[in-house]
Amino acid sequence: MTKVFKNIFVIAAFISLGILAIPFLAMRFTEEVNWSLFDFALGGSLIFITATVFQLTFKTKIFKTRLILQLAILLVFFLIWIEIAVGIFGTPFSGS
Repeated sequence: MTKVFKNIFVIAAFISLGILAIPFLAMRFTEEVNWSLFDFALGGSLIFITATVFQLTFKTKIFKTRLILQLAILLVFFLIWIEIAVGIFGTPFSGS
């Protein structure tokens, strides 16, 4: 692997850990948040993949293309996250 890809993976890992620290800390202070190990693994992998793909868009030189790609990536991420959390589309893998 090249150094660039190693840096992308390291940055994506830190982003994932930082975001997953929020529900982890919330579980310590309230009963409202109750995540299992599977929830953390699924959320972590979704955030890690999204952060990695998002960082790869910075290789695109054209600003408008990069912006459209980044918005599409974020839209797909949020739609998957919301579907897993509350099941707005009613797919079999939703949380409801």
